[in-house]
Amino acid sequence: MSALSSANRRTFLKQTTGLAALSALAPDLQARPNAAASRIKFAAIGLNHGHINGQVEAVIRGGGELVAVYAKEPELLAAFTKRFPQAKAAKSEAEILGDKSIQLVVSAGIPDERGPLGIRVMKAGKDYMADKPGLTTLEQLAQVRKVQQETKRIYSIMFSERFENRATVKAGELVKAGAIGQVIQTIGLGPHRISLTSRPEWFFDKKRFGGIICDIASHQVDQFLFFTGSTKGEVLSSQTGNVHYPQYPNFEDFGDLTLRGDKGAGYIRVDWFTPDGLNTWGDGRLTILGTEGYIEIRKNVDIAGRTGGSHLFLVDKKETRYVDCSKQELPYGTQLVDDILNRTETAMPQAHCFLATELALKAQKNAQKLTIA
Repeated sequence: MSALSSANRRTFLKQTTGLAALSALAPDLQARPNAAASRIKFAAIGLNHGHINGQVEAVIRGGGELVAVYAKEPELLAAFTKRFPQAKAAKSEAEILGDKSIQLVVSAGIPDERGPLGIRVMKAGKDYMADKPGLTTLEQLAQVRKVQQETKRIYSIMFSERFENRATVKAGELVKAGAIGQVIQTIGLGPHRISLTSRPEWFFDKKRFGGIICDIASHQVDQFLFFTGSTKGEVLSSQTGNVHYPQYPNFEDFGDLTLRGDKGAGYIRVDWFTPDGLNTWGDGRLTILGTEGYIEIRKNVDIAGRTGGSHLFLVDKKETRYVDCSKQELPYGTQLVDDILNRTETAMPQAHCFLATELALKAQKNAQKLTIA
C-alpha cells in the first residue's frame, strides 16, 4: 500500500472527525438510509447466542425483511419474537428452507451445528450468514467449501468485532487511504468476561464451541488478514490452556497464536479473564502498525475515561490524535444484501472468509498445551 504524502496525510487526518471525511471516503454510505426499504426476505434458524440480534439488525439496516424464525428452544424463541415480532415462528427448519421467497438465512446456533446448517441452506438455494465461529473443524470447512463451490451461494461469517465496531470500520478507511503507510503487523487482544452462571452447558464443551482459538480468535484472524491485505497465511505457533477452571475439563480459558501472511505479520491473544471491576465484558484492543505510524483501537472501553466504545487513536510523524468514530456508518449489512442481489463479494470475499476460518482452525488443532503450576 503506498503512503500519502505528508501534506496530504495531514489534510486527511484533520478531516477524520467530521461528516465531510465520511463523504469523501465513502459517499455511498452517506446515501444509504439506516432503515432501508425491503430488498430481500430473510429468516433466522438457531438462536443459541445473543449475537443473533446483531446479525438480524445488520441485515435489517441493509434492507432485509425478517419474515420467519425457527428454534428448538421455546424460551429462546419467545425472547426473539418479542424483540422481532415481525418474524413468524416456523414449525420446522424445513418450512424455512422450502420457502422460495426467503433468500438469506442467519444463524447463531450452537457452534458445531452452524456448518452443517449452512450446507443445508446452500443446497436449498439460499445464502447464509453464521455467527462466529462459522465452523468448528477442518473437516466441516472442507465440506462447506465443496458445497459453496458447487452451489455458488454466499457463506458469510459475521465477524462482529470488525463489521459492527465503528472504530474498526473507520480504521479500515484510514488504512486504505494510507494514513499509516504500509501495514506491517496487527496485534489483536480479545479478553472476555466468563459470567459462569449465565453460560449454557455447551459453552464448556470444546467439541461444541470448537476451542478458544476457533471461537474468539477467529475475530482477530479476520482482522489480521483484512488490515495487512494478506491473501495467504500460515500459523507459526499457537497454544491453549485451561489454567483456572478445573471443574470444566473440556473448556479452554487462554489461547494465543502468531501468524505470518504474504503482506504482514500478526499476534493474537484471547482469554476469559476480564475481571468484574471492568464496566464492560472485555477490553478488546487492536493495534495496527504501519511504516508511517500506527493505530490503536479500544473496542469497548477507554480506560482513560471517555464513555462508550469504538475508540480510535492514531499516531503518525506529525501528531497523536483521537479520532471520533461515533458517526461512522456500518456497511456490512447493506453490502451483504447488495451481494445477495448482485452476486458480488463486497461485504467480504468468500476466499477471505474461508482463509480466516482455516487459519483459526489450524491454530486450534495444532496448539501446544499451556500449563501453569
